[in-house]
Amino acid sequence: MATPRGRARVPRGSSLQAGESQSPGRKPTVRSLSHPPPPPATMEPHDRNPISYIQSFGPHPYHHQEKQQVLDTGEQLMVPVEVLRETNQAAWWKFLVSGAVAGAVSRTGTAPLDRAKVFMQVYASKTNIMNLLGGMRSMIQEGGIGSLWRGNGINVLKIAPEYAIKFSVFEQCKNSFCNQDNPQAFHERILASSLAAAISQTLINPMEVLKTRLMLRRTGQYNGLLDCACQILGREGARAFYRGYLPNMLGIVPYACTDLAIYEALKWVWLYLGFHSNNPSGMVSLLSITLSSTCGQMASYPLTLVRTRMQAQDTVEGSNPTMRGVFGKILAQQGMPGLYRGVTPTLLKVLPAVGISCVVYEAMKSALGVAK
Repeated sequence: MATPRGRARVPRGSSLQAGESQSPGRKPTVRSLSHPPPPPATMEPHDRNPISYIQSFGPHPYHHQEKQQVLDTGEQLMVPVEVLRETNQAAWWKFLVSGAVAGAVSRTGTAPLDRAKVFMQVYASKTNIMNLLGGMRSMIQEGGIGSLWRGNGINVLKIAPEYAIKFSVFEQCKNSFCNQDNPQAFHERILASSLAAAISQTLINPMEVLKTRLMLRRTGQYNGLLDCACQILGREGARAFYRGYLPNMLGIVPYACTDLAIYEALKWVWLYLGFHSNNPSGMVSLLSITLSSTCGQMASYPLTLVRTRMQAQDTVEGSNPTMRGVFGKILAQQGMPGLYRGVTPTLLKVLPAVGISCVVYEAMKSALGVAK
């Protein structure tokens, strides 16, 4: 069959490129139909390598988690990851001030629950059954509404040294662990988080003792923070400021291990729920960090309880109780449930503490001109 003048015959089984015309004297561009172009790549949830997905999710918030904005979980104060990633040293103080203000507002907002927790840890027993509402009612009857914030001043005051110490330790951890292309090993993250907590708690343990005593004080017992410190020093000596230090240090390991293990496990949960992006949403990251931190608090809670009882020994325990003696007394009088006295207000203050700290932190960054 003849073709029109100026048009070349296209061989059977081939096609012209789309939008390309044939000109006389030029061979047509031919694409074989026997090898069609590959279809666009698609990614199914279970076709993706789980290990590479876990690595792309990001490490624990003690390192380079992009979305981490949790500053205060009610018990643990975290340094914002943005501070560790910030290359402009002039902006560091703005992040630190933002975090410190967020922690102060968060702790002030949850102070009644914090005091109720300490009150229940020290005074609740089988013979003195005390729930959250009963404990708060007792505190209000003894000292009025304002008594719910006893000890909050020292709790806010210790944010500055705690924050500065953790920032300094994290800065060293960044230089040691975080400048690597590969994800950090589990034991390296345990070491970094435990070291930061151990150093900060060692230096602020006297402030923890003062906070516990001020929270448990009766109306008119102390004339302020300085008077409380002088009375403790005069009656019990300088060693009293490190009461509860051993269970405090021992509690760091179960907290850090549980926190990181739960966080790693949650990554697999998000994978099989269909999260495909390299960086999960901020809400997913926030939920992961909150859940893992809460589980870590529960794992170390018995040691936290013993620490509080030892710090309050002048109030309830008598002279020089040991960690073993306090454990034995709790188990003998209250059984295993006694090791979790006060856990209800501990759990209740997690969400408000996280929410308040996140909102205030973002607001402070905007006010200081470092919002991202």
